[in-house]
Amino acid sequence: MGILAIFQSIGLPEIVLVLAVLLLLFGARKLPELAKSLGRSTKEFKSGMRDGAAEDEEEDRQGEASTESPAAEKQARSE
Repeated sequence: MGILAIFQSIGLPEIVLVLAVLLLLFGARKLPELAKSLGRSTKEFKSGMRDGAAEDEEEDRQGEASTESPAAEKQARSE
C-alpha cells in the first residue's frame, strides 16, 4: 500500500474529525492564522522549487558550454 493509497481513502468523516481535533487543540481564533501561515509556507516552497530548478538549468547550460571545444567557443564568440 503506497502513500497515495492512504490519501485516496480519506473521506468526509475523516476530514471533519481532523478539523474538529484542530479546533480543540488550537481554538477558533488561531485556525485562520494557521491556515494563512500554511498558505504562505506553501507559496514560498513552490517559489523556491521553481528558483532551484531554474538555477539547475542554468548550471547545466553553463556546464554544456564549458565542454565545447575551444574552436567552437572561438567561433561562437566571433559571431
